[in-house]
Amino acid sequence: MNQNKLAFGVMRLPLLDPGDTTKIDLEAVNRMVDRYMERGFTYFDTAAPYHGGHSEAAFRECVAKRYPRDSYTLTNKLSLFVIQKAEDMEGFLAGQLERCGVDYFDYYLLHAMSKERLEQAEAWGAFDFVAQKKAAGVLRHLGFSFHDKAEVLEEILERHPEMEYVQLQLNYLDWEDPEVQSRKCYEVCRKHNKPVLVMEPVRGGLLTNLPQEAEALLREKGPEASPASWAIRFAASLEGVFKVLSGMSTLEQVEDNTAFMTDFRPMSQEERETLAQVVRIIQSKELIACTNCRYCVDGCPMQIAIPNYFKLLNHVSKFGPSQLPWAKSEYAELTGKMGKGLASACIRCGQCEEACPQRLPITSSLEDVAKTFE
Repeated sequence: MNQNKLAFGVMRLPLLDPGDTTKIDLEAVNRMVDRYMERGFTYFDTAAPYHGGHSEAAFRECVAKRYPRDSYTLTNKLSLFVIQKAEDMEGFLAGQLERCGVDYFDYYLLHAMSKERLEQAEAWGAFDFVAQKKAAGVLRHLGFSFHDKAEVLEEILERHPEMEYVQLQLNYLDWEDPEVQSRKCYEVCRKHNKPVLVMEPVRGGLLTNLPQEAEALLREKGPEASPASWAIRFAASLEGVFKVLSGMSTLEQVEDNTAFMTDFRPMSQEERETLAQVVRIIQSKELIACTNCRYCVDGCPMQIAIPNYFKLLNHVSKFGPSQLPWAKSEYAELTGKMGKGLASACIRCGQCEEACPQRLPITSSLEDVAKTFE
């Protein structure tokens, strides 16, 4: 299996200020990129909304300015949810090319497609727009990322067979999840013979911070293997998977991911059964299945750091009440020193739940956060 299946997601980069996702530590990213490229990996994935609009510029500074264009592959996305009208697509794409420091994208996705966004894309002529840009050589390959039910994915592929590939949220925790439907969506892609790009293989980092008994089980079965390696190998072992994105945040993560993906070993049936046990343990502990994509944060009128708070609540749920003092201290730092809104400040406007790809009951969960930490 090709070692180059590991892709670098430019969406969770190291920060100079933990409270500000726009302040990226470019020197640290340079070291990460260099190690990733040294080990023979070349595929990067970005989007205009990532890092508060600064992901593309970080790619330009750390990759485009430092490596020849033919040495890497770059994917970007047409984020219709941040564009005001159809006429803005032209300028949006031009801005992306400029911010990334390139004159073409190897792959271009209609971003976060769903039933609602399919209708928007067709009404705005987005499919025709990207096809025209492909014909002009500005875009090399077309596809879409997807957050909805399998039946909607089937509809998109039937209506737009010209789409060359699909980016799916796919991991062992979501494989049989009735909301995410990883397996069902994967099977739709196989039916239509579309290569799959995998996003969230480690579930936003969730699968690297396992309950103690789950981590002990993995350590027993593979003493030298990290939890991340189990998750990424699960996705990479599936037939038809083209790339597996990892939103790497540290050099250590790059070292680990590139090590086991350079010497890739497909997952055995016994290992799959071990992961099924891990899923049962996680499901018994987890309160909120947040992936930290942060789509909910940008439009929050009260500036509530929703994913950060959910991570704290899940941490206490998974690791027990002994963690409550630490979690309360972290919450106080987030809401105080970093100037984020209290969970109790939520006005229940619903924008966060509308933006959430996971369809989480965010407003009611914020009430739980307030009861636990305030």
